[in-house]
Amino acid sequence: MNRDFFTRSYPATRMRRLRSRAPLRRLVAEHHIRAEDLILPIFLCEGANVRSAITSMPGIERLGIDVAVDAVREAADLGIPAVALFPQVEASLRDDEGSLATDGNNLVCRALREIRASNIDVSVMCDVALDPYTSHGHDGVLRDGRIHNDETIEILVRQALVQAESGCDIIAPSDMMDGRIGRIRNALEEHGHHDVCIMSYAAKYASALYAPFREAIGSDTHLRGDKRTYQMDFANGDEALWEVALDIQEGADMVMVKPGILYLDIVRRVREQFGMPTFAYQVSGEYAMIRNGIDAGYVSESVIEESLLAFKRAGADGILTYFAKDIARGLSSTSTIKGK
Repeated sequence: MNRDFFTRSYPATRMRRLRSRAPLRRLVAEHHIRAEDLILPIFLCEGANVRSAITSMPGIERLGIDVAVDAVREAADLGIPAVALFPQVEASLRDDEGSLATDGNNLVCRALREIRASNIDVSVMCDVALDPYTSHGHDGVLRDGRIHNDETIEILVRQALVQAESGCDIIAPSDMMDGRIGRIRNALEEHGHHDVCIMSYAAKYASALYAPFREAIGSDTHLRGDKRTYQMDFANGDEALWEVALDIQEGADMVMVKPGILYLDIVRRVREQFGMPTFAYQVSGEYAMIRNGIDAGYVSESVIEESLLAFKRAGADGILTYFAKDIARGLSSTSTIKGK
């Protein structure tokens, strides 16, 4: 900012001039939300024509594959460029090593093939982690109370490959194991998946805000202990830059900060430091707090736009949010929501 600007004073400068009318405010708004900025998370479940409510996330449902395909089509029609798939896996199909994650006929892979068969013009992102598939609810192989990093990576690589082979566009490792981005990138290249992107959950914090998500995928009743030995300590900021730098070096095309609203300082630092496509996840707990506040009448629905603009102001290129369709329904593919 040009410091000479501040030699101007009242009344030559009246800051309220540009706030006086709504068209003027829209004209000079520094940031805006477009449908193209959004990624819609979708929870999958088994069964045809199934919609299953998620108690802790009012308005969000688990969807059978056929219903999920319709939801993906609606998102594409609204101008949303990408969806992210997350499965609810029945307890009887879980085991200690998350074996189903590497099965090309698992719920996610079947959904991928159905979406591709429907010729919907949308990018599909898939979570690479074992927590939906393990009997203990952790993102990796648990032995003697410890998560084994390198054994976990071997499984994650196979999981990423079956997803790529089923039609996934964006592999999104959320496990926070050391070295997994490089191994997954090498495996994708070796198997000819040259155009499959990796969006790394590079700075994923051990947050209390994931509880509704764990209910949604059915791991809440399975989790033993916590995830603090692999997810980041929320006291740390510099460590996030180290994590992001390593993942970029290993081959990530995009990086993500998770959670979102409480970590906007990290979003800003990552964007400024690396200039990489940077995304943030407005996670389930953030959604639940906002949604319940609106439903109770404590805040107005405009807080949804306000929260998303905060991500853009911090430097995020895109946002994973459960509000994606709510926002996009009010937009055409070329419209924007700006500060009002």
